[in-house]
Amino acid sequence: MKTSLVAADGTLTSITLGEAPRYDKPTTPLRSRIAYAAAHVVPKRWADNVPGAPADIDWEETLGYRHHLWSWGLGVADAMDTAQRNMGLDAAATRELIRRSAVESKSVGGGLLVGVNTDHVDDEVISLDAVIAAYLEQLHFAEDQGAGVVLMASRHLARAATSAADYERVYREVLSRASSPVVLHWLGAAFDPVLSDYFGSSEWSDSAQTVVRIIEDNAQRISGIKMSLLDASAEISVRSRLPVSATMYTGDDFNYVGLIEGADGAYSNALLGAFAAIGPTASAAIQALDHSDVEGYRRILGPSEALSRQVFRAPTFYYKTGIAFLSWLNGHQSSFSMIGGLHSARSLPHLSEIVRLADAAGALELPELAAERWNAMLGLNRVGR
Repeated sequence: MKTSLVAADGTLTSITLGEAPRYDKPTTPLRSRIAYAAAHVVPKRWADNVPGAPADIDWEETLGYRHHLWSWGLGVADAMDTAQRNMGLDAAATRELIRRSAVESKSVGGGLLVGVNTDHVDDEVISLDAVIAAYLEQLHFAEDQGAGVVLMASRHLARAATSAADYERVYREVLSRASSPVVLHWLGAAFDPVLSDYFGSSEWSDSAQTVVRIIEDNAQRISGIKMSLLDASAEISVRSRLPVSATMYTGDDFNYVGLIEGADGAYSNALLGAFAAIGPTASAAIQALDHSDVEGYRRILGPSEALSRQVFRAPTFYYKTGIAFLSWLNGHQSSFSMIGGLHSARSLPHLSEIVRLADAAGALELPELAAERWNAMLGLNRVGR
């Protein structure tokens, strides 16, 4: 299980990968925390998955990955940012992904939330009324599939809104037509620069007032909110102000260990892209919390945060590349390829650091296969030869 790491200057370092941890799959549902993994999609290896081309998805491997996550007791958050919304996953593929995932989730009783957005509209700038109509079109489709809903942050709304009142109006109109409570989504500028002023301000504290007001005013229509600002203090502040009917789902891929553990009885549940890459680790950590083993939780999940910080390193919106890379190393997809050609978005030294940190975190499920595949990738690129 020997392999090499490559630095930014081309220097090679030889390492031996450790053995995979022996984690047990849960035999009963996870109890202490609700945990969703935001899953990626796998393209057909032979398809024309180049920038700008319609997504051509390998449904067997894509849905197989969702079954992998469900088998570890995690829910799946699908058709979200990790699935390359606004970065290669077109409207037709989004609908097909939601439809197929809903069918598969029902077959195993797996938890499923799906993203609802306005991104099927091609025009960049539309009116607030058009934003509402676009949200409703996707909302009704998702509900017709029987899936739970995450009402994602909309680029169209970010461009059209001129005040906090505009956000309140749009969410009020959309939520009033939801047939069951939804999860809101606050995605920060690191993930999408277009959303830098989302909820009306570039200052999170000002936007937080709008968010809390929306949740309070529509309490029966909102089950929670996923915060992805990569700012633990902001999440804790908003979490402390939520009504008891609303759950905080951390989307903070930099600080999730402490946020999920919580303090003084207050904690965040999880809806994380990082958990898609470390499903067995995430499950084992929450199983430890189920048995009140906080030290075990920290020991298992703590090292994964350094790995996640590398995967989500700036420019953060390319984190999907690291998710797919780890999926490939762990044998969940046949090739390291992504829709839109996004597998080229990270360098060999960046991926090399992911290999090192995944090994340290016990996130390599099949170390021998990981070494074989990584060595082959280095050889293909004539590194060390």
